[in-house]
Amino acid sequence: MNKIVIFGVGLIGGSVALALKKSGAAPKIVGVGRNLKNLQEAIDLGVIDEAESDIGKAITDADLVLISTPVAQTPKILEAIIPHLGSKTVITDAGSTKSDIAEYVKDASKQAKNPQHFLSQFVGGHPIAGAEKSGVSAAKADLFIGKNVVLTPNANTSTEALKLVSELWGKTGANLSEMTAQAHDQIFAAVSHLPHLLAFALVNNLANRKNAKQLFDFAASGFRDFTRIAGSSPEMWLDISLANKRALLDELEAYQAELSNLQKLLKNDDSQGLKLMFEHASNARQAWQKEQDKS
Repeated sequence: MNKIVIFGVGLIGGSVALALKKSGAAPKIVGVGRNLKNLQEAIDLGVIDEAESDIGKAITDADLVLISTPVAQTPKILEAIIPHLGSKTVITDAGSTKSDIAEYVKDASKQAKNPQHFLSQFVGGHPIAGAEKSGVSAAKADLFIGKNVVLTPNANTSTEALKLVSELWGKTGANLSEMTAQAHDQIFAAVSHLPHLLAFALVNNLANRKNAKQLFDFAASGFRDFTRIAGSSPEMWLDISLANKRALLDELEAYQAELSNLQKLLKNDDSQGLKLMFEHASNARQAWQKEQDKS
């Protein structure tokens, strides 16, 4: 791979660039984005080699295009790059939802001279890594080491495209998995998207109370640990929430049922029921942590 173009040189896109540079076999990395100041910062930090506002020039001779912007920006980016794509240029993304991306790609393919070939060039991707801070200044070369990256190729994705994207993430030190876009969204609605919504909701609830300052003054490690992810990018999580709306509504309904059961146990002073719930949750959490520690 000789040249990679990154749309959205923030935490994820920037970390991919740094990881490639650290691997010792870095291609030429060109950054494209809305914020010229951010792109200049990326150059100053040595994250990218060049910044380009002309999309045609940016992707000329590119082996791979990585779309690492908020998900809602993907359709416009696909529309902009289609006229300039080389026949062997591979496109991938780093979005946290995949069914909507698959639909965006399907819709965009209608504008391509050869829709089937365009579909064969695309590989959906989602790196399961992040931080509370966003922007290129938060990028780290080791962000993906030992972390999971899920690839969601479509029915037309070529073997060559899948291989190239797999090699890209392999150089970052990530562990790769493959699944359908639908399976991905169902899983991550439960274990990623729902926890973020709950954290946002709790902080919002407390912040709207008359004694909010007093509450936050006495908040300690439990509150900090539970709400850490509420410091994440509002723009990004707005996009994710709306994009994965159906699966999230199902998860919220299931969680509300769990809360209703907890409320019932408390009202009835059901100490045995509470103990069983706590023990089951605690055992499941500890078992998960042991598996995490092994990896």
